[in-house]
Amino acid sequence: MASFLGSALEYYDFFIYGSAAALVFNHVFFPAESEAVATFAALATFGVGYLARPVGGLVLGHFGDRLGRKRVLLLALLIMGSATLAIGFLPTYDQVGILAPVLLVICRLAQGFSAGGEAAGASTLTLEHSPEGRRAFFTSFTMTGYAAGMVIATLVFIPLTSLPQEQLLSWGWRVPFWLSVVMLFVAYFVRTKLDETPVFEAAQEGHEVKKLPVAEVVMTQWREVIRVILCSLFAVAQTIFTVFGLAYATRPEIGIERTTMLWVSSLAIAGSIIVIPLCARLSDRVGRRPVWIAGLTGCAVATFGYFWAISVGSVPLIFLAAILLMTVFYSMVNGLWPSFFPEMFAAPVRYSGLAVGTQIGFLLAGFSPAIGWAILGTGTNAWLSVAIFTAFCMLIAAAAGYTARETYRVPIDKLGRYTKA
Repeated sequence: MASFLGSALEYYDFFIYGSAAALVFNHVFFPAESEAVATFAALATFGVGYLARPVGGLVLGHFGDRLGRKRVLLLALLIMGSATLAIGFLPTYDQVGILAPVLLVICRLAQGFSAGGEAAGASTLTLEHSPEGRRAFFTSFTMTGYAAGMVIATLVFIPLTSLPQEQLLSWGWRVPFWLSVVMLFVAYFVRTKLDETPVFEAAQEGHEVKKLPVAEVVMTQWREVIRVILCSLFAVAQTIFTVFGLAYATRPEIGIERTTMLWVSSLAIAGSIIVIPLCARLSDRVGRRPVWIAGLTGCAVATFGYFWAISVGSVPLIFLAAILLMTVFYSMVNGLWPSFFPEMFAAPVRYSGLAVGTQIGFLLAGFSPAIGWAILGTGTNAWLSVAIFTAFCMLIAAAAGYTARETYRVPIDKLGRYTKA
């Protein structure tokens, strides 16, 4: 429950920021001379948060392996909630000029710093509390929190997009950021009731806690860090679907309603609340690698179908393609990485290795909407270059996962064994 709620808050914040960046921030925080340039800049601020994620992973991962999982997760939660709430009170470009996007970027960097340690900490904590043979199933609830957060964010955002443009741009977009404080209080209360993980307590008692966990993991398990970086490119599919897809489909040339695309995202991701734990349970039975590779291969193919459906303007086909891409194939991957990745590392460096590896890999995902906008072509098949870029990232992640050790039957005390360099 603690991991679920923390992830729900993180991805609620993620989705309201992504939606606002795609639909509103180009009008609110940037000069109006060129809409195309303002849109690119707004999408780029979405990516800026990912620059801070490796730093957050480095710092929070260090303290998570030194002081314990619980304390660091509470800190990450407070930073994320405070930064998101602050965005809702920021002045606009018309009010303070260039200071407006500067303040937006500062808040986005704080969000990224928090996120750098949130998912890794929640996954590590849940993995180390999980019973043998069901680790993927238990840790998958970290990512059902992702789905729940996005659905809640969409339900909040949909009625606001029906407001007159003037009201949406003046106060309407701020409401979802203000409401994040409710989720923050609930998640923080639940996390204060947590016990520290038995694995970390055993490491403390055995004097295995490292003074510099990040240095230790780089020296002893650098291959696993690189593998996790490459595997983490899977997240490109998510940001291309949720952020770039929204901006692309609502362009005047395509003309799909904003509310329609928000419903597409909401329903496709809502379905993954059920599919994610089922796919994770499957990997507890057949192994991590088969499910990982199948999910990423499916994402690579389904991306083409999704953008083709948008290009022809068929709402039923868009819904169908979105369900295949996000509800089915992406859920196979998203429900698996919270167990697959931390299982690659030994307990004394697990939080650090997972946080640093994932957040460096997620950097490309953060800037993918802006990259997609930059490489977007013209005409009916303008989307093709973006789909090729996304599919290429999926295949790299699949290949990296193929090189990993199969861990679904390995006892937790034997995970990530290494020889000190």
